[in-house]
Amino acid sequence: MNPITSLGELIRQAISKFVSAPGVDKNVVEELIRGIQRALLVSDVSVELVMKLSERIRDRALTEKVPPGVSKKDQMIKIVYEELVALLGEKPHKIAIDKSKQYTIMVVGIQGHGKTTTVAKLANYLKKLSYSVGVVCADTFRTGAYEQLRQLLDGKDIPVYGLPEERDAVAIALKGVDYMYRQQKCNVVLLDTAGRHKDQQSLMLEMKMLEEKIKPNEIMLVLDGTIGQQAGAHAEAFHKATPIGSIIITKMDTSAKGGGALSAVVATGAKIKFIGTGEKLEDIEVFNPQGFIGRLLGIGDIEGLLEKIRIAELEFSKEKFKSFTSGTFTLEDFVKQFKEMRKLGPLKKIISKLPLPGIPNLPEEELEKVETQIDKWSAIISSMTVEERKNPHIIDSSRIRRIARGSGVMERDVKNLLQQYNLSKRMVKSMKRAPWKLPRHMLDKELEE
Repeated sequence: MNPITSLGELIRQAISKFVSAPGVDKNVVEELIRGIQRALLVSDVSVELVMKLSERIRDRALTEKVPPGVSKKDQMIKIVYEELVALLGEKPHKIAIDKSKQYTIMVVGIQGHGKTTTVAKLANYLKKLSYSVGVVCADTFRTGAYEQLRQLLDGKDIPVYGLPEERDAVAIALKGVDYMYRQQKCNVVLLDTAGRHKDQQSLMLEMKMLEEKIKPNEIMLVLDGTIGQQAGAHAEAFHKATPIGSIIITKMDTSAKGGGALSAVVATGAKIKFIGTGEKLEDIEVFNPQGFIGRLLGIGDIEGLLEKIRIAELEFSKEKFKSFTSGTFTLEDFVKQFKEMRKLGPLKKIISKLPLPGIPNLPEEELEKVETQIDKWSAIISSMTVEERKNPHIIDSSRIRRIARGSGVMERDVKNLLQQYNLSKRMVKSMKRAPWKLPRHMLDKELEE
């Protein structure tokens, strides 16, 4: 189960019940807090953290003055948002590597936590940011690790170094890093190491030796999001062995314990830089607590989406995005942007980042229908007149028949496009009548930065 779906849905249910209450009193506030507690505990966030969070929300709700022009409900949702963000560390930690210097990242983790796949994802991510990236496989423990890396990065113009017959991980690492910098002229080298358990002393010792000999600029720890609160103990154990600079949490697309893993790691003081959100090479994103919580509350992750779009180099400008989320988009814009978003991956993942009330909660089968309809919609648009594209409200039954014949689709397909377009415009406009979702000022701020 997706943590954004499970944890987010439970939190949104609690908020929806709170918003629909006739007024705001102590009992209504307590009911909201209980709903949030249930959602966090189901997601395996520790009881201690949940209780501390509850106390902060309760204390702020009772003591903070409501600013002029803001309702008590708006104020409460703002408090919940800010406290949940604080629980996960507040600010995103982005990679900022000087391209004029060499930068080595040693990646460590527990076997079976997706470390090697994550190395490939990170290499691909950095390559798209115009870094010259090389990967060295120093995993002598798992048979096939080197071949797996080669297959994952095949066709990505990212060199992979390995010596499958060599058993000395330190020797491989030294030769590989030197090869990448001297011969491949890379400015970033990722060193994949053998997976280990926090109680495996020999492998932990090997990790220390690698750190001493290679002297990496940064050590990244890969943790599986499904282990929940145990993530904190693993992070602490690895940090004692070698100084962990940052953490990547994987399987954040399937784990109902994702909130537990995130909060447990944050509690150790470690920096979460990335989260893995799927099996594909592109399924890695900068961990942005504001965006993560925004998605949980249904107010979107504008920054995360714009970053993903920027890396993919799509024709999706901030101006177009702003018009799309303000309800001023045309029928042609509507279809075009769906086509562009589809390039980023499954539509349901991209839609979940949009701050459109109702859309993030659409059943998967509905989003799959939209996915299959997009190509038909393009043909339909091509059969419309310029006036019909600008003013679709003029399209009556006779025009629908003409458009359907011209595009080779059924009349119901034309009606479906018009219905989806009108529904989306109504949803965007409804944001103005749902101030508790905090869309306007947050959206403007994200787009201006």
